[in-house]
Amino acid sequence: MKLSEIDTPAVLIDVDRAEANLERFQAYADSHKLAVRPHIKTHKLPRFAKRQVELGAVGITCQKIGEAEVMADAGLKDIFLPYNIIGKSKLDRLVALNKRVQLAVTADSEATVNGLAAAFRKQPKSLIVLVECDTGAGRCGVQSPQEAVALAKLIEASEGLKFAGFMTYPKNGGISENEAFLSAAKQLALDAGLDPRIISNGGSPDMWRAHEVTTATEHRPGTYIYMDRFQVAKGVGSFDDCALTVLATIVSRPTGNRAIIDAGSKSLTSDTLGMEGFGRIVEYPDAVITSLSEEHGTIDLSACGNKPQIGERVRIIPNHACVVSNLFDKVNLISGDEVVEIADVAARGRVD
Repeated sequence: MKLSEIDTPAVLIDVDRAEANLERFQAYADSHKLAVRPHIKTHKLPRFAKRQVELGAVGITCQKIGEAEVMADAGLKDIFLPYNIIGKSKLDRLVALNKRVQLAVTADSEATVNGLAAAFRKQPKSLIVLVECDTGAGRCGVQSPQEAVALAKLIEASEGLKFAGFMTYPKNGGISENEAFLSAAKQLALDAGLDPRIISNGGSPDMWRAHEVTTATEHRPGTYIYMDRFQVAKGVGSFDDCALTVLATIVSRPTGNRAIIDAGSKSLTSDTLGMEGFGRIVEYPDAVITSLSEEHGTIDLSACGNKPQIGERVRIIPNHACVVSNLFDKVNLISGDEVVEIADVAARGRVD
């Protein structure tokens, strides 16, 4: 099957670029003796999760139990779930999952720890738990190293749970404050007789500086496999590294400077992440995707010398690749002009 035979809108994954991205970061991490635990939320494909492990990743990261269940069904054996698991139904699923794989989760409150303990105290296999730390991103996480160690003590004292360390998703560029928090938490834990053997750091925007967080034992990149417009803006890679594009067709030219594509918010993420427009059109880099409705994308061609015609197909590098993966049932894996596989996005929609 040729690229020209794919109907639009569709997701294209350049497998050669994806492979190069995976190999490049694994080599970097190996050179700094840093474990890699990639986040599958970007691709949601077991084939890529397995490839990441083949290249040297110690395991994978999933954001939700549903994602982890899909990956366990596919044969992945070591899964980190850095999320507060709340509620009986989810805890029951967590118990079942822990019987199948090497599993770890995070907690950032006494309430979460107590819920985990109630579910696991009578289980033959303990659950590994890390304390989530807010080192500057302002999302989940305890607010100080002292709080982190207090919660670590509670985890260690809870039947059915095993404290294993600390985890963070830091703010972009917050290298020094991230290191300061984690190093303080680690030392306090050691002073308390605890064993914080895992210090898990994350994020693709600062992944080439991951070695500067010297306390961290592992890094959890996600978008690095595909890259996207935001990662390029952050200097992580170039547009030539971007493996995921959305193939779309020009379906209307209402005016001389306006074009409409058959890809709207249901095909391209509405995330702007502080950038102008909703993606970069590879063939017309000066064009601006100014707005999205559900099935239409509006393009301003004012700055373009050459302009597309009705029926022309274009490839768009999205602002945020991870969201796009969750919008399509299937993706087209390509090498050059050849379609090498049409893959089901196995963990698509598994936000439960």
